[in-house]
Amino acid sequence: MKTFLGHTATFLSILFLVVACGNSDDDVRFDLNNNELGLGENPDNCLNFEENNLVLSIQSQNAEPPAKVSILFRVTDNVGNPVAGLTADQFTVYEQGRNDDCFNVISSSESLARISPNAQVFSNNTFLVLDLSNSVLQNSLDELKTASASFVDNVMPQNETESVKMAIYWFDGEDQLHLLSELTPSITDLKTAINSITEDISADPSTDLYGAVIKSTDLAENLIRSNQSVIEATSVVIFTDGTDQASRYSESEALNKVNSANSNISFFTIGLGAEIDQQVLQDIGKTASVVASNKEELETTFNQISERVIERANSYYLFEYCTPKRDGSGENNLVIQLTDGARQGAVQTKFNASGFTGGCE
Repeated sequence: MKTFLGHTATFLSILFLVVACGNSDDDVRFDLNNNELGLGENPDNCLNFEENNLVLSIQSQNAEPPAKVSILFRVTDNVGNPVAGLTADQFTVYEQGRNDDCFNVISSSESLARISPNAQVFSNNTFLVLDLSNSVLQNSLDELKTASASFVDNVMPQNETESVKMAIYWFDGEDQLHLLSELTPSITDLKTAINSITEDISADPSTDLYGAVIKSTDLAENLIRSNQSVIEATSVVIFTDGTDQASRYSESEALNKVNSANSNISFFTIGLGAEIDQQVLQDIGKTASVVASNKEELETTFNQISERVIERANSYYLFEYCTPKRDGSGENNLVIQLTDGARQGAVQTKFNASGFTGGCE
């Protein structure tokens, strides 16, 4: 019982990070009647809840003896904007067993609801992708390095954890996404890599923007597929000061790649100067897109995006509790309801209590 938070009612843990200025976090569009509740479904009508304007999307769930139920879910509004900073007292949990006509509120004292470490079930990664074409290297390299280092400081936790990592890549006119820093939890390693950028790093002065979008999306997809044991959320953050000049890939190819990507991948863009195509960058950065009119604004815009990255990851919550249901009760229904001011949302799922006995460890 030492891992439980005694007799408190605290049962939720914010995991972490995402989203930005300009446009909403619409990479996941939620329609409550269109299977957008993850592993969950709409609550039973017997509860008489009001219409949902918050969405609890179940990402992962598990039930294991002696009686522990664990659910990882994400909270957004009904157009996909993440909802971070929620507290335990905003949630109510209901169970329905075979002898219940409807649902009963779970007693916080009996359930020993708790906060648990997230590293074993959730991982957040960021790919920072920098345009190092000739125009950047000659005109705004120092400002870009300062802004990138600030981005790292903001997004990465000061105490290293394997559940939060970042990698840095760069592109120019070549048909290649160049690695600057491998995926790492180390702020020191990331900032050392940024400081290593020199004016002569690139051999091709052109800009293969669409190629960089396609390749960085593939990296994010491969990362999510490679680890099925945890929930992976990945942010792709692309900086550029211009438009695609290499013409190796088309705009439609890049946008199709973004729009068909895994729903746990977020896309952000940061533009600099007057030569960018803001509409293209907004379409690529469908989670959020910001623009710096001059190089002096770069650090501010990078910081804006870092806030949105953090906000998105903080919209994930882990709920664990000891159910009073026991072996022989079969499948039981579970509803988590959230109230946030005038807004509310709820999601229903089920768990099997086979082998459940008294107490949790």
